[in-house]
Amino acid sequence: MKRSMGIVLLVFLIFFVISFLTNILGPLVPDIIKGFSLSLTLAGFLPFSFFVAYGVMSIPAGVLLDRFGQKPILIAAFVLAFAGSFLFASTPTFTVALTSLFMIGIGMTMLQVAINPLLRVAGGEEHFAFYSVMGQLVFGSASFLSPYVYSYLVTNLQADTPPAGGVLGLLARLVPANLPWVSLYWVFTVVTLAMVLVLVFVRLPRVELKDDEKAGAASSYLELLKNRYVWLFFFGIFAYVGTEQGVANWVSRFLETYHGLDPQVAGARVVSYFWGLLTAGCFLGLVLLKLFDARKVLVGFSAAAMVSLGVALIGPTDVAYIAFMMVGFFLSVMWSVVFSLALNSVALHHGSFSGILCTGIVGGAVVSALVGWLGDLVGLRLGMTVLFLPLAYILSIGLWAKPLIDNATVSPAELWRSLTGGKAS
Repeated sequence: MKRSMGIVLLVFLIFFVISFLTNILGPLVPDIIKGFSLSLTLAGFLPFSFFVAYGVMSIPAGVLLDRFGQKPILIAAFVLAFAGSFLFASTPTFTVALTSLFMIGIGMTMLQVAINPLLRVAGGEEHFAFYSVMGQLVFGSASFLSPYVYSYLVTNLQADTPPAGGVLGLLARLVPANLPWVSLYWVFTVVTLAMVLVLVFVRLPRVELKDDEKAGAASSYLELLKNRYVWLFFFGIFAYVGTEQGVANWVSRFLETYHGLDPQVAGARVVSYFWGLLTAGCFLGLVLLKLFDARKVLVGFSAAAMVSLGVALIGPTDVAYIAFMMVGFFLSVMWSVVFSLALNSVALHHGSFSGILCTGIVGGAVVSALVGWLGDLVGLRLGMTVLFLPLAYILSIGLWAKPLIDNATVSPAELWRSLTGGKAS
């Protein structure tokens, strides 16, 4: 089958856009609370509306992909994201925000399901692992960049002398003066519309789904749901995404509330570095997974994440600022390790099992909302301590998991030789 670097680059662009739209909510939370006069509980429904879409759509998206193929699914996903972005940009109210985020979430779920098989075919199976890692780096770079775009827009739009010309001038005329952050959704509107147009005209290769990419029949889901390990690993993904989003969505508000830091500058920066270090940690994780059993790596990183979170919640300003970033670093290996341990613990129906695991992304909805609700009851500092529970569960996976296949490891000397082309140290 003919490979296409152009399609590989298109997939990387889609990774970038998914991340750009998905992981911006954290920096926006303090502004949304002020703009709409929300309690923390109501603010918690914003990430809930977005991430509940993964619980609703992960398995149906796989079924639709089997039936219609990549291109219609990709176009439909970006049309939904465009409609959701335009809806909120043009009518910025809290109720519309919930609807908009759910629509965008549905679109992002469909994209996540569709692009990995496309990357495998366009780049070649022999290069799939390499391109997958590259895709995650692109994904992380967008999460790092988007808070800076937000900070740039809001600081310029609420300057003493608002911009009169150019793109900023146009945005100043489009968004309410007291809601400058809404400008980001006009950017999303343009970006998603551009992606629709690109996909309409681009020619995609034919993709034959492998067994581990197919959604599977209803009987396969029923068989899997009788397996207790399926449920245990489902809650592992639930716990990971819940922790990730529970930190990312509330850290800016936390630093504003307890340390007086500007959410539009310092808050946006810490969220940016949280995602940046989460991406950077993957490099260390790749090395450690070559040297140690994945379960030991998971236990080590989970324990370190718990220590970092504890320091972030009780430490002084400078320490808390850095510690929140380091939580992202230690979360870096958890998704891939938990997912791989899960698939390696079940012999059959990996495609259906993947759909069930991806449904666990709904943890980002539930845990973020729970933190907000507890924040109203007992304060955000105590509310965020609930994140120790999912982290403890992730740590426990490293203790009870019994995969059918262990990850392959090498000695430090063998790893060094492979990295240096066989030269002795």
